[in-house]
Amino acid sequence: MAIPNTSKTKGGAADAPTEPFKRAVAGCLRAIAGKPELEVAFAAEKPGLAPERARLPEPPRRMTRGDAAILRGHADSMALRLACHDAAIHRRMLPSADNARAVFEAVEQARVEAIGARRMMGVAANLSAMLEDRFHRGSYADISDRADAPLEDAIAMLVRERLTGQEPPPAAKKLVALWRDFVESRADRELARLTREVDDQRGFAEVVHDLLTSLDMGDERFADRDQDEDTQDEEGEGQAGEDGGTERDEAEEGATPEKTELSAEDRSELASDAEEAPSTERPEDMEAGDARDAAEPWRPRHSLANEPRGPDYRAFSTRFDEVVGAEELCDAEELARLRAFLDKQLQNLQGVVARLANRLQRRLLAQQSRAWEFDLEEGMLDPARLSRVIVDPFQPLSFKRERDMDFRDTVVTMLLDNSGSMRGRPITVAATCADILARTLERCGVKVEILGFTTRAWKGGQSREAWLAANKPANPGRLNDLRHIIYKAADAPWRRSRKNLGLMMREGLLKENIDGEALDWAHRRLLGRPENRKILMMISDGAPVDDSTLSVNPGNYLERHLRWVIEDIETRSPVELIAIGIGHDVTRYYRRAVTIVDAEELGGAMTEKLAELFDETTGPERHRPPARRRVA
Repeated sequence: MAIPNTSKTKGGAADAPTEPFKRAVAGCLRAIAGKPELEVAFAAEKPGLAPERARLPEPPRRMTRGDAAILRGHADSMALRLACHDAAIHRRMLPSADNARAVFEAVEQARVEAIGARRMMGVAANLSAMLEDRFHRGSYADISDRADAPLEDAIAMLVRERLTGQEPPPAAKKLVALWRDFVESRADRELARLTREVDDQRGFAEVVHDLLTSLDMGDERFADRDQDEDTQDEEGEGQAGEDGGTERDEAEEGATPEKTELSAEDRSELASDAEEAPSTERPEDMEAGDARDAAEPWRPRHSLANEPRGPDYRAFSTRFDEVVGAEELCDAEELARLRAFLDKQLQNLQGVVARLANRLQRRLLAQQSRAWEFDLEEGMLDPARLSRVIVDPFQPLSFKRERDMDFRDTVVTMLLDNSGSMRGRPITVAATCADILARTLERCGVKVEILGFTTRAWKGGQSREAWLAANKPANPGRLNDLRHIIYKAADAPWRRSRKNLGLMMREGLLKENIDGEALDWAHRRLLGRPENRKILMMISDGAPVDDSTLSVNPGNYLERHLRWVIEDIETRSPVELIAIGIGHDVTRYYRRAVTIVDAEELGGAMTEKLAELFDETTGPERHRPPARRRVA
């Protein structure tokens, strides 16, 4: 049944049908979050949350009660995250392994949502509608194998069931059933303990780590990392679970009161108690220095200079891998159509990125102001000093030579994540930014290469079939077929390559992402270039994930290899490596990195990082024979 609307604006004209509802949802979100200045926007994209901004789905014009409940569920989920979650504690307690991190994140979100669901019946109903919609869209009801069922989602639903007493949404019941026996047989005691710690984020996180250990996903270095950070913490926080009297714990307890009535007073109480939360929210979480410090103990402490590349990483088979030009994956007519679609989708964004690119171009051209060396014995004849020869014919001729700028002998490689999670707005923004920046740098005499990486198939492809035919040998290594795409080679002019980026709009191209091998491939291509300065920019929205590989290898198998490749490049290679993460904290992997919350910020981040590199005076200098000066 559609929800009618007869509201009027101050001038007497009717509002857009959904405007009153949107205003009500935004006001409720701010009240529960305790952030009256929070910016709330509605867009036809997936929901997103930043420190001072929340993005909710645009409601349909003919909205049903179900649509309204789903939208309110997204708003309540974000509000509870802001009100009941301490990002600083979360960052300190986060495990290092990728699979463990995914479970930890999902369970923490289940905790904050359970706090609201236990206190407010309306919030519980909204969250249930939102979860049912999410799992229904993910087609989890059709899953029949554990390999296809995300463990983090199953554990989050089991935790929600323990904390609230609510059964999993109908669309998630099959997913939970596949994992229930496995999880409860190993970690039933830890699941029971979570209920007692729901209002204590630190104690809850400690129990989650025990749960991960019971599931053989624990991080053995977590204790050392936590101890190192505790010694640097000026508040003197002790080991988790033993010291409950710190200021952070008291603030956290204040943000989640123990008992209240299920009434309208709950909203105001949550809002007022959460006012202290912004001081420890995302701005602190997004500081790159802190993230690198937290990640430092995970890096190898010993030199690997004499060890072979990736001694503990291999591919089961490389027969089915491919390095292919974009024009080889579809015909010219389809490529032109996809490029036209890309241009049409991003007409507005193109203007914004173009302005940023023009600003970068002006900064580069400013460095091209002609600077000369005078009084040389060879070079270009200096006409300004010919008068000396005319006055005194015995005076030797004077020559000059223009100084070279570092960036004139530079090549930049943009390596774009072509995984399925980039589908939609992120990949279109990345394609447009790469397009415009490549043209800008080319105009300034900088060679540009644009590469992409994904896999040829979901769930392993021909490599997995070969593994099955070989009777499933243990620890097979990487178990999928790589697809590395060359959208623009460094020596190819842009006018011949511009259509190729339209390939990213092709349905079915984006699949899994194996970042370590892709980064190594792009790095080796750069090492073969003749330019003196080489810059590699990685653009990604998540850690390496390939379900086929991770289902038969350790959970951090791909992530460990990625860290090894990054360290090798950063410590032993002349290539300058920078990374941009879209909604994903890449600062824990890369020394020089930036994390953005929204894909719309990508153009600004790319231009700013490139400008910083070209502004540096410490970059590699071109090797050229010293000029011989004329001896007077």
